[in-house]
Amino acid sequence: MAPLLDSMVATALLTTLVCPVTASYGFYIGKDLSASGHTMLGGTGEEVSSHWLQIFPAADHPPNSTLTVGVTPDATLPGNLINITQVPHTYRYMSMEYSDYEGFPAPLTNGGVNEHGVAVRDIWASNRDELYSMTPNLQTGIQYSDLARLVLERATTAREGVQLIGDLIAEYGYATYGGNSHLIADKDEGWVVWEFAGGEKLWAAERLGPDVVRVSYPGYIEEFPLDFADNDTNYMGSPNLVSFAEEQGWWNASSGEAFNVFKVYGVQGDNYTARDGGFKYMSQAALEELAMEKAPLTEADLMELVRDPRIADDEAGYGQVVTLKTVSNGTGGSDESFVDPDLIRIWNAPTGSVTAPFNVWWLGVESVPPEYGQHRYLTKDAASTFLNPDFQLQEASVFAGRVFKRLLYYTCSNPERLLLE
Repeated sequence: MAPLLDSMVATALLTTLVCPVTASYGFYIGKDLSASGHTMLGGTGEEVSSHWLQIFPAADHPPNSTLTVGVTPDATLPGNLINITQVPHTYRYMSMEYSDYEGFPAPLTNGGVNEHGVAVRDIWASNRDELYSMTPNLQTGIQYSDLARLVLERATTAREGVQLIGDLIAEYGYATYGGNSHLIADKDEGWVVWEFAGGEKLWAAERLGPDVVRVSYPGYIEEFPLDFADNDTNYMGSPNLVSFAEEQGWWNASSGEAFNVFKVYGVQGDNYTARDGGFKYMSQAALEELAMEKAPLTEADLMELVRDPRIADDEAGYGQVVTLKTVSNGTGGSDESFVDPDLIRIWNAPTGSVTAPFNVWWLGVESVPPEYGQHRYLTKDAASTFLNPDFQLQEASVFAGRVFKRLLYYTCSNPERLLLE
């Protein structure tokens, strides 16, 4: 490790104990830029919360079933929960769950991968102050974690996941803490979807092709065609995406300036740009350029990016990397380009991956060992409650997340020496 980089990494590690900001991040690697020729997705979620791995089996649901979504009066932007219609069948998926963020009801998810090879990552994406202020008191709608989970449960392709998000927001509205985004990917392509605060059901989505690297840190979309509704090959969005901006005076068609989603709806200020706003020690631009320099990337390369201590720190709740292939339906496809649904593989670090190993998991496993399941460590309100007897054996196990969190703290005591070991 070069001396300057070594010093930057050491400084980054030391600040993990004092930095108050959280900012999840995600990497999309198009299949033409991967060593295997397959799409890859990776990242982490940053929440002061417990995190645990969970497998959700496919399920059939009776007619007229509903599920509860949204936010409660305890959220930073208060709201009321609502019920939405459940579909007859939901797909099997694996997810890293967590117990608390901005007062939203647990359990929450940043995403994972489902039996159709659709992967999702949820990443923060703040909006301009006016949208935050417009958000109704006691908002209603589907929130970021709900959307990630519903895509995993219902989508067979990334594009279908984007359309699902748009349809759900149009029907039920969107509840938020100030704006959010999702990276959704499958074997062919990726999409970044940006959902906006304000209660106006605003959202935008941009396709990411096979020769693209995208880092959401936070999520962003820049120039956007005005006629996107007539051609959804590469862009999708809410019908009012452009007209609402014009009504608010945030963009004027007569100016001749291109419609730039970040400039119109993103955080305003001289120091903010879509790719170089500056966060911690690495911007989106720097991370994207670093990934391009490594192309063609292997899974190990992406793990190295996800666990880079300039962005992965005490706030990182876990690490994830997944390669997305064509899912075999049992009628053929025996070469390495195909994968049985049970053999869809995800690499998962049980806590911040700077000092935690990426363990391999397959979607077909029946259960998660108790060491990687839910524990009371960092679980909201755990200190004020007695343990549920059903969880006594699980709580008695050595929690992997706590073990490797301790290793992180020990490494922080002398990062220049211990990180290299």
